[in-house]
Amino acid sequence: MPLPHLRRLTQHQRIARQLAGLGTLAVLSSASLPALAEPSPALDRASFSIGAFHADPTFNAGVNTRFGRLDSGNVDSSSTTMPRIKADVLLFDSQGLSFDYYQFKRGYSESLASNFNVGNGTVTTTGNANLDVKIDFAKLAYKWWFGSGNTVLGLGAGAAYYRVGLDLNANAAVGAANGSISESYSDDAVAPLLEIGVRHALTPDLRLFADASGVKKTGDSVRGEIYNAAVGVEWFPVKNVGVVLDYGLTDIDLHRSDANNARFRVKLKGPSAFLKVRF
Repeated sequence: MPLPHLRRLTQHQRIARQLAGLGTLAVLSSASLPALAEPSPALDRASFSIGAFHADPTFNAGVNTRFGRLDSGNVDSSSTTMPRIKADVLLFDSQGLSFDYYQFKRGYSESLASNFNVGNGTVTTTGNANLDVKIDFAKLAYKWWFGSGNTVLGLGAGAAYYRVGLDLNANAAVGAANGSISESYSDDAVAPLLEIGVRHALTPDLRLFADASGVKKTGDSVRGEIYNAAVGVEWFPVKNVGVVLDYGLTDIDLHRSDANNARFRVKLKGPSAFLKVRF
């Protein structure tokens, strides 16, 4: 009959052999598992871009006042440069987050005119107005990338935040009556966002891309759409630092359904340039 301490030693050896066998099995199993796939050369694990959007704006605003409705019509003004930042991070090799932010700020001095009916007649309102416009726009999307070669297609869904401010100061005349108008309108909201994008790597350091996104605002008194589209190229003369050039279009069209019945539309088109760092 084995001694107790020999029996305990035998049990310890048996447990040790079982643990060693399990460890060997785990190593062999892990070795047989495929490694995480490398992302497409058209994508980066993470990147941050800072630059500017140099745009030619077309502006249109209309609002009801006590003198009737005043409309600016389409106003083309000189180009303006807006700061812009972007960031992307890739998750699970084929999914990721994408962020974009820019601000548009501009003042206009224009003539306004409108006609409105009073009884059986028509009254013409004329005026000179100063319009100060400010737009903050940011979007965050979760993207799914399809493809593993040099070309990938991305589909995204997320949310966009916008804040719009409009200050109107005008002198108006209705017939022989004159008066001044001073109004301020502002709105901010979060709205659902859809995105689509294509990336193609000519080489690991030279890539082409195209992006488009749309925002639809429904619900309360402010409704409208915001659309963005851009095509461009990325070049990395240094492995992790490069430049991005693109040409983009933005169309912001918002309508406020209340007594003022204010409508606000800005179209922006022009090139952007960024310094991009990738990780």
